[in-house]
Amino acid sequence: MLIRLLRAHLRPYKNSIGLLVLLQFLQTCATLYLPTLNADIIDNGVVRGDTGYILTYGALMIAVTLVQMTCNIGAVFYGARTAAAVGRDVRAGIFDRVQSFSAREVGQFGAPSLITRTTNDVQQVQMLVLMSFTLMVSAPIMCVGGIVMALGLDVPLSGVLVAVVPTLAICVSLIVRRLRPLFRTMQERLDTVNRVLREQITGNRVIRAFVRDRYEKQRFKGANEELTEVSLGTGRLLALMFPIVMTVVNVSSIAVVWFGAHRIDSGGMEIGALTAFLAYLMQIVMSVMMATFMFMMVPRAEVCAERIQEVLGTSSSVVPPREPVLELRRHGHLEVRDAGFSYPGAEAAVLSAVSLEALPGETTAVIGSTGSGKSTLLGLVPRLFDTTEGQVLVDGVDVTTLDPALLARTVGLVPQKPYLFAGTVATNLRYGNPDASDEELWHALEVAQAKGFVEDLEQGLDSPISQGGTNVSGGQRQRLAIARTLVQRPEIYLFDDSFSALDYATDAALRTALGRETRDATVVIVAQRVSTIRDADRIIVLDEGRVVGTGRHHELMDGNETYREIVLSQLTEAEAA
Repeated sequence: MLIRLLRAHLRPYKNSIGLLVLLQFLQTCATLYLPTLNADIIDNGVVRGDTGYILTYGALMIAVTLVQMTCNIGAVFYGARTAAAVGRDVRAGIFDRVQSFSAREVGQFGAPSLITRTTNDVQQVQMLVLMSFTLMVSAPIMCVGGIVMALGLDVPLSGVLVAVVPTLAICVSLIVRRLRPLFRTMQERLDTVNRVLREQITGNRVIRAFVRDRYEKQRFKGANEELTEVSLGTGRLLALMFPIVMTVVNVSSIAVVWFGAHRIDSGGMEIGALTAFLAYLMQIVMSVMMATFMFMMVPRAEVCAERIQEVLGTSSSVVPPREPVLELRRHGHLEVRDAGFSYPGAEAAVLSAVSLEALPGETTAVIGSTGSGKSTLLGLVPRLFDTTEGQVLVDGVDVTTLDPALLARTVGLVPQKPYLFAGTVATNLRYGNPDASDEELWHALEVAQAKGFVEDLEQGLDSPISQGGTNVSGGQRQRLAIARTLVQRPEIYLFDDSFSALDYATDAALRTALGRETRDATVVIVAQRVSTIRDADRIIVLDEGRVVGTGRHHELMDGNETYREIVLSQLTEAEAA
């Protein structure tokens, strides 16, 4: 998965990578050449007392060092820039894919896991790419070049390398093999910590209201300790790696000096050559250590790449049409025809054979007990998810064949839990219509009964709104969300229990103003309050995902027991009449 992910995202940067490899090759060659020059200075300059030779080859060493430094700086620059670009592209790819997900796919992964995959997982892959460009490219060149240069200095002494390199490789592979499953567990437990923390921040009021602080502390402590336990396990294995490598390095250095001394004593080797051989041994070992450092990162990056690919490889159940319909002839006619919806693996369908028709200039209401599928029904119209059976038609055209931009302009949804984005009142209201004027914004606020409290804010339309709208009340959030949809001016309005946080007076005033504003549009209202929908032109009664009644208020009161029970649970017989 890691190679597949990197191959796809590194392809656009092949020119930069080619230049980077060239710079790393030149830098490594310069590094390998320096011990040979040093050996020549010792054997031909220091031993013979030739100062001119020392100065000449010393100047050459300085020039080679400058080349090494220049190439290294260039390689690090291109490596860091390419790694950052890959991280940016992967994050953008995940974001684009998540934006195409329906509610079904988002629920499948969960918001905390998607956040972790977009941030921490991408960061691990990006760090691996950076380390690969700065270390891994030069490591094999350094290792092979060091072996070749060492063989050129003294073949018998190079037998030490036959024992050193395989020993290091075996030690590293054994540790890396144990690390991979631990890194996968670590990322999963990081998801858990993220989820628990997110729940506790979002549900802070509920926690305090029920005085569950101690319980939540224990829950977070448990998730945190599980992550710590796995992290300590990986840390122990990583702590073993460097001591093992350094032990092998030191033992091999002792062996080289021991056998090299005998070679010098017998006249088969010079002092400078032994010094160079030790330098090449250290370069070989350093290259193995660099590879070791990379191998420590690879298991975690591989796990992260698998998690990223799970998101990128998941197709949305809401698929854009190949040949979308770009224009509608009629305006505002909505029909749901034998629609059904069920989640994968669910025992029962959320909706079954639901049919309704909503016409321009009319208000259609949907009512039912909790869990009857009201919000799911409304979510089918703007394609938050698609039907598993039946059709949803807008102006006689199946919504699955409509251009997404056209569907967004035609249908305006005020969700059950209105969400406001960080910004200002104006930026939130212009979310559906960026070109709306200030006059249009004030008009929408007036209809939504929100003009008064916005005028009372110090900066009016430019007053700041925090993430999620937490600096305004629940009723104010609902009214701002309704105003946002009014600014969009769609032909079909969907209100999903959008008046629940309003008092009765504001509710009545808002419905009266909405009636005037949307008199030529199609309006569908989902509500729990009977008073909100009793004057609707058509009321649809849902029970366990099925339509059990259709008609006006007085008709359903006389002939539908389910509707009658709902009404009488809120109103007296006289009030209902």
